[in-house]
Amino acid sequence: MAMNGNSSWDKIQQGVKDTERLIVQREYNASMVKARQTLEFMVKNLADQAGIMDESDLKGMIDVLYENRWLSKTTCEHYHKIRMIGNKAAHEGDSNAYSANQAYHMLSQEVYTFADDYRNAKKGRKPLTRPAVQGSSQNRTGAGRGSSEAMRTNRVDSSTKRAGKSYGPGRAGSSQAARSRKRSGSQSPSFSLYTLLKLLVPVLCIVLLLLVVKLAKPESRTKETEGPTAVETMEATEASQEETESSGPVYRTTDVLNVRPEPSTSSERIGQLNAGVTVEYVRAYDSDWAVILYNGQEAYVASQYLTAE
Repeated sequence: MAMNGNSSWDKIQQGVKDTERLIVQREYNASMVKARQTLEFMVKNLADQAGIMDESDLKGMIDVLYENRWLSKTTCEHYHKIRMIGNKAAHEGDSNAYSANQAYHMLSQEVYTFADDYRNAKKGRKPLTRPAVQGSSQNRTGAGRGSSEAMRTNRVDSSTKRAGKSYGPGRAGSSQAARSRKRSGSQSPSFSLYTLLKLLVPVLCIVLLLLVVKLAKPESRTKETEGPTAVETMEATEASQEETESSGPVYRTTDVLNVRPEPSTSSERIGQLNAGVTVEYVRAYDSDWAVILYNGQEAYVASQYLTAE
């Protein structure tokens, strides 16, 4: 199937537009099928111009084009992805919107790549954008449009040559040098570890010593705090005793003495003290009455019946 001028190119462009239109109409299943049909038309035109006989299915044609370097790896992957999305839509009734959009975007991208590939194929040369196959320049020149089997043979020969070089006379020397490097590399970590431990041990000892000192200091502070407190307590007790002893004369009753709440004989009597009883003298109220503590409260007694000792 030859791509005849603008008519075939118009058909491909129309296929891309129809794919987009079906997506806009939310006919996702039909859009994916249309993308696959457009891809198949593109692949058959490219295969015809490249001089590759038609394969029985689309997958085979894509693989042959890739093996003969008419398709890049990325383009090959995109073609297969569009093909599989279209197959799933046609045979399983898939109508996923994401898959439809994915097929459309890859098809749009590859249409312009296809135009370059088709022009190169028409001129009888392979696309310059394709990655070169490993091997000598002589093999690349003579490959031309050879089959994938010949390309694989060239890669095997190149691998054999590289393998032969690795078994040259210098292998023993390189192996010995590698072993020496390995031994030196294995010794350096142990030396570094020993040096590290040598530096860390004194540091750890200092840290432990500081911790011990820090833990011991609070106890000494507590003892120092407790010492002055006890001494102060004893001094305060002695001082209170001295104050008690030197606070003034002791007052005793010389006769039976009535205790009243007010400094008046007409006031109600709240108690009575026997002769010779020590009273808690507070102060003199006036020349006739004195204030004492009676049952924890201030009361009044006749001062003429008190004597100071």
